[in-house]
Amino acid sequence: MTRSAADVIGPVPVGREPDDYDRLRRRVLWSLPVGLYVLGARAGSRRNLMTVSWVTQVALDPKLIGVGVERQARTHELLVEGGVFAVSLLARRDRALVRHFVKPVDDVDVDESTGAGTMNGEPVFGATTGAPILGRAASWIDCEIRHRLPVGSHTWFVGEVVDVGAAEPEPGGGSAAGAAGDGAGAILRMEDTRMNYGG
Repeated sequence: MTRSAADVIGPVPVGREPDDYDRLRRRVLWSLPVGLYVLGARAGSRRNLMTVSWVTQVALDPKLIGVGVERQARTHELLVEGGVFAVSLLARRDRALVRHFVKPVDDVDVDESTGAGTMNGEPVFGATTGAPILGRAASWIDCEIRHRLPVGSHTWFVGEVVDVGAAEPEPGGGSAAGAAGDGAGAILRMEDTRMNYGG
């Protein structure tokens, strides 16, 4: 079934067939290199972990991190109310872990005073801000939200880095994340999975 230009999101250049153009645009946009992360958010006693791909550093002074979150997501509500987030960076070898957090977390067993426990059966701990961080994170970034910008279907949250951490080195001198580029431990990217988002 061929769609009209009115059925395709965004402008379609004059003279282009809408379906063909939309497929090409998606393929090109999906080729942008992006990471794959787990975003933790907290508002009061409510917590969530969510797989995200739109994360980047946006300023050096102060140290600011931007994350894009769909407005209808449970995490969006927690970000607005709680004003904090933590980004868990994962090793490539942990690529299957992101699938545990593509839907809202319903299985939460976390100690309110320490933030330690499990979410969807995965160990977590509380960041300085109280946002949850995956215990298996190769490294993590904890932020307090300083700015919010509505951008179409998403909101771009900008957080100031208030704490960071990295996994302890493994016995024998290696790191828990592994050597960059070793395939098993380098930081996870979208292309390492069969997932796609955007376009």
